[in-house]
Amino acid sequence: MQVLKSRAAKAAALVVLVMGAASCGLPRPGPNKAEIFQGSVLKEGDAFIVSVNSRVTRATSVTPALGFSSAFQNAGVIGSDTISPGDTLGLTIFENVRDDPLLGNTGQRVSALTEVQVDGQGFIFVPYAGRVKASGQTPDGLRQAITRKLDTQTPDPQVLVQRLAGDGSAISVQGAVGASGVYPIERPTRTLSAMVARAGGVTIEPEVAVIRVTRGDQTGRVWLQDLYANPALDIALRPGDRIVVERDSRVFVALGATGVQNRVPFESQTLSAIEAIAIVGGLNTSLADPTGVFVFRNEPAEIANAVLGRNDLRGDQRMVYVLDLTQPTGMFEARDFIIRDGDTVYVTEAPYVQWQKTLTAITGTAGAADSVTAVGGSGG
Repeated sequence: MQVLKSRAAKAAALVVLVMGAASCGLPRPGPNKAEIFQGSVLKEGDAFIVSVNSRVTRATSVTPALGFSSAFQNAGVIGSDTISPGDTLGLTIFENVRDDPLLGNTGQRVSALTEVQVDGQGFIFVPYAGRVKASGQTPDGLRQAITRKLDTQTPDPQVLVQRLAGDGSAISVQGAVGASGVYPIERPTRTLSAMVARAGGVTIEPEVAVIRVTRGDQTGRVWLQDLYANPALDIALRPGDRIVVERDSRVFVALGATGVQNRVPFESQTLSAIEAIAIVGGLNTSLADPTGVFVFRNEPAEIANAVLGRNDLRGDQRMVYVLDLTQPTGMFEARDFIIRDGDTVYVTEAPYVQWQKTLTAITGTAGAADSVTAVGGSGG
């Protein structure tokens, strides 16, 4: 009889402890599959839950479209000797007189005007010729303009114009390049790729390098790899252009039963679901449920309508895409499904994991019950 009472006390203590553990809930990384499906609009939730297939993959395969506007692409290559506001010029004027030259002293037939600055409006000042428009001209064109103005005042003047060092035809190159700085547009560096090379090249992985060019109030961006692959994107530069080489800023979030739970940067222009899983260390082999790989996303109405076969949705829609890697085409669908900026990739735990945790809790509480019983027995 005493043995039965002891066993009854042990069982009672076990039941109390297990019920206590159950009421508190077992630890887990997030919702399970049933809880996610409970959030569907079909069950009064606010998200559309969609199983990924080839049609869904095609409708959602949207990647960032980087490139330059026609204003950038239609701008022709400027001459390396085109004069711009801010340039510094050197003028040498030869006069065909000895006794009374216009610009020099008596007997001085050659007059040198060094470091003549082109003002913000593109003009220079030449004694006896006045203000002369210099910007937009070549040195030879400016030479002819000055000659015409002086020809009425001194016989047969000969003018030499040189474009010296200056910032009028310079651009800035910054960011992930070998040597940031201000560089003049010269004959070998009149295009974007040539100027990036002049600045020491790109110092980050080419797969994630983006080049941003700002010209006035316009900005264009292009992938480095596309720039090298498509000559049409190798735009001609203009004085004052600002070039910045930067890393792709897109990220996704990995949660649940994956190797890493973190905010993860993209490693290429396009990133598939299977690649995203691989980047974070794959599925946790002791925890993950390969039938429960979810991608959470706010989808533009245009794409959401295409995915759902509707035309009445307006504004961004909460979408949950489901990938089942155990299906015959599951791995192919995961390989083709494109991850986008801001996505959350979540992998649920396998059902048995919760059972395992429950059993662990039960065995733990059983040990506690033994301790309780032992204490009770010693007290008796």
